[in-house]
Amino acid sequence: METIVDVQHLSKVYGRKSNPNKVLTDISLTIDKGEFIGIMGPSGAGKTTLLNMISSIDRPTTGTVKVAGQDITRMNERRLSDFRRHQLGFVFQVFNLLDSLNVKDNILLPLALERHDVSVMEERLLRVTEILGISHLLDKFPRDISIGQQQRVAIARAVITNPKLILADEPTGSLDSKSATEFLQYLVKLNQQEQSTIVMVTHDAFTASYCQRILFIKDGMIFSEIVRQSDRLTFFQKIIDMQAAIGGGVGHDFA
Repeated sequence: METIVDVQHLSKVYGRKSNPNKVLTDISLTIDKGEFIGIMGPSGAGKTTLLNMISSIDRPTTGTVKVAGQDITRMNERRLSDFRRHQLGFVFQVFNLLDSLNVKDNILLPLALERHDVSVMEERLLRVTEILGISHLLDKFPRDISIGQQQRVAIARAVITNPKLILADEPTGSLDSKSATEFLQYLVKLNQQEQSTIVMVTHDAFTASYCQRILFIKDGMIFSEIVRQSDRLTFFQKIIDMQAAIGGGVGHDFA
């Protein structure tokens, strides 16, 4: 199995030496191609900081992060910018869709900036929009579609570059329960059909139940992990139990 993420002895300290704030402590983990991983933990546990290290948005104090075999902790800003653009896809609560562009142009924007061949762009557009169920929205503008549909457009834009890794930080936070469920089902479909590797930070047990494996962070360290081995309801209950054990988190009703 190909390893997409390899984190070794990662630590992050903010502040001055006289008053350090240690956010992450000696974290090591690996994520294989095609995994759908959740990161959970109480508020302030360090889960978003860990995601920022993996995504190269922030740099560790000590330790290494390799993504797709490349040590991103040793890259300068110019190389990191290129790496993010070509190897990573980001899906966050804020969709950042351009109101002046229709859905099609919003999705194609990353490829257009790289000046890809039109035939390649059209082929990729067709595939991702079919998977995400938004082919009928291509001529509409963001203001004319629902919040859930906007989120799927944001996913399509994130994955159309064929990134090695998709990173999602609380992606269902601004969605109602129906839209969140649809979004998660499409994310699973993308994971299964495209073998997309996904790392998602969430505080919500219902959202996390769609993952294959959950890493629980507490006080800046990996406290535990659970792997889905049966149905999603059973996995959901295990997540709720672990949240109770470490404190924090939200468990919406299972549906």
